[in-house]
Amino acid sequence: MYALTETFETSAGPVAAGSTGHGPPLVLAHGWPWSSYSWHRVIPKLSKSYTLFFYDMPGYGRSHMSADQPTGLDVQGRIMAEMFDHWGLEAPQVVAHDFGGAVTLRAHLLEGRELGSLVLMNIVAMRPWGSDFFAHVGRHVDAFTGLPDHIHAAVAEAYIRGAFAHPIAEEDVTALLAPWLSPEGRASFYRQFGQADEAFTAEFEPHLRNIRCPVTVLWGEDDPWIPLSRGQELAQRIGQGPLHPLPGLGHLPQLENPDLVARNILNSLEKHAEEIA
Repeated sequence: MYALTETFETSAGPVAAGSTGHGPPLVLAHGWPWSSYSWHRVIPKLSKSYTLFFYDMPGYGRSHMSADQPTGLDVQGRIMAEMFDHWGLEAPQVVAHDFGGAVTLRAHLLEGRELGSLVLMNIVAMRPWGSDFFAHVGRHVDAFTGLPDHIHAAVAEAYIRGAFAHPIAEEDVTALLAPWLSPEGRASFYRQFGQADEAFTAEFEPHLRNIRCPVTVLWGEDDPWIPLSRGQELAQRIGQGPLHPLPGLGHLPQLENPDLVARNILNSLEKHAEEIA
């Protein structure tokens, strides 16, 4: 069911996109250093109740990558708004993961795009964010872009594997890593570190209580990148109820336990529909 069958020209270059399923529109927003592939195991479960829309953000997956391409959170928020327009979505429901949460919140709180409801899972939204390694690479991007291919592959794979608290299928690790191994992908991988800027989340942090739709916060409680306490603080700032923990899972719950994640997403969206009604 997961397939990127469309290429759409955005202001940040061509974007690979897809859709599937039947029902109300639901957009899936991926994070870093992932792609829309990160949703492929929950898509069959969600598509029974929703029409799903997904895309690889500029600089990620199968979308356009180039040496001079801006791909910061400010750009990504604008591109999400463009994708809503492209698909004709006026107030879709959104499930967002990692910095896909920051992208969605920028589109909603700063770009003025309406949402039907919102599920946030292990997202980047509040300062400070980024590990010591993340900050180190950001300060020395040129040194990392010059790594030999085999060393870059080892660094990227170790970084990806560091997100998990529960093992995922090896084929999924391979697929997550693959976009970053081409010359364009390698440059884009390190460019993301260099373009990360906490100012892009600082802009919407004061407005978290102004989210104009029902919100649920889900969190892999053993996330090695963004601790559960940060998710709890985020839920408190949003003020729409407590965080819902995902026991035993890390930073990529949708691949670590897709059945549990799909159930939680569906339950959250059903609750949102009841609140709206």
